[in-house]
Amino acid sequence: MIINALGQLDNPNAPASAEAAAHLNPSSDQLTVDARALADARASGLTAVNITLGYTMGDLPPYEHTLREIEIWDAIIGDHPDDLTKVRTVADIHRAHADGRIGVIYGFQNAVAVGDDPGRVSTFAEAGVRVVQLTYNQANHIGDGSMAPANRGLTTFGHEVVEALGAHHLMVDLSHSGERTCLEAAKTSRLPVSINHTGCRALADLPRNKTDEELRLVASRGGFVGIYFMPFLNPSGHARAADVVEHIDHAIDVCGEDHVGIGTDGTITPIDDLDAYRTALAEHVARRREAGVGAAGERADTYPFVVDLRGVDQFRELIRLLERRGYRSERIEKILGRNFLDYAARVWAA
Repeated sequence: MIINALGQLDNPNAPASAEAAAHLNPSSDQLTVDARALADARASGLTAVNITLGYTMGDLPPYEHTLREIEIWDAIIGDHPDDLTKVRTVADIHRAHADGRIGVIYGFQNAVAVGDDPGRVSTFAEAGVRVVQLTYNQANHIGDGSMAPANRGLTTFGHEVVEALGAHHLMVDLSHSGERTCLEAAKTSRLPVSINHTGCRALADLPRNKTDEELRLVASRGGFVGIYFMPFLNPSGHARAADVVEHIDHAIDVCGEDHVGIGTDGTITPIDDLDAYRTALAEHVARRREAGVGAAGERADTYPFVVDLRGVDQFRELIRLLERRGYRSERIEKILGRNFLDYAARVWAA
C-alpha cells in the first residue's frame, strides 16, 4: 500500500485549479479532480491520501466554510464511485486497496473552525473528518504555529480541544505547530499523535521542520511522522529527491522504522509549464508573506515540491532510491504506507 499522510488530489494545470492556487484560501470547488488527476493518482499506485479541506487561512467564516468543504468533497467522491472512496476506518483503506480505488481521508490544516466550542469536534467526526491539525503557521486560540515568535504551548482551550479529539478518536496532527505546542500536545493527548508532513530540523534548521526532541517524543508514544517533498528539506530551498531520503533516514534513526512514513504535501499530477508557474509562484509567496502566513524558507525561487520527485513515478522513484540506500523491502513497505495504517489503527479504532 502507498498511503500519503498529506497530499492533494487535483490537476494543477486545469484553469480552475491554477486560479485557485493563486489565492491564499482556495475552495475545494475550485480544484479540478478530473480524469487526468484520477488517472495519474491510480497510475502512481496510491492507495489513500489525507487531503486538506476546510478553513486554513483567509477571510472566509471558518466553521461554515469547513462544513461546505465537507459537502463538496462528499459530492466529488459521490461523482467518482469507481475511483474514490471516503475513509472513516482502517477497513476502508483495505477495501480501497482491494478494489483498486483511492481512499480519501478528510483532514484539516487548522482547527480554527472549532471556534469556542469543543463540541464541534463531534460534528466534524460524524461528518467523516479523521485528521485535525491544531494550527497552521500562525498562532490561533489553540496554540502557536511554527512561525509564531512567542512559541507558547497549548492554551487552556487547546488542552480541551486535544481532549475532545482523543475522545472522538481523531488524529491530532502537529505538522505546522510551534515546538512547545507540539511537545505539550504529544505529552497530554490520550492517544498517539502525528506529524503528518514535516522534515528534520537537525538536517535543515527551519521552523517548519521538527527537532529530534519532538520527533522522538511523538514516536515514543506510538505516533507517526511523515516526511514531506518540500523545499524546507534543504537550507538552500532547492530540495532534491536525495534530501527526502536523507530526512527519512534521519527520522528513522530518531523514531525507529515503525513510526516514519511520507506526507508529500503535493499532487500526483505535475505542473506542466514550470516557466509560467514561476511567475504565479512569486506573486503567491508575496501574498502569503503580506498575510503573515508564510514560512521561513518560502521564496519566489523555491518550488513547493521536489522537482525530481513528482508525477506518477514519484513513489516508484522513492522506492528505487531507498533500495539503493540499502533499505530492505519490509522497511520500504512500512515507510510507504504500513506505518500510517498501523498508526491509524491505534487512533481510529482505539
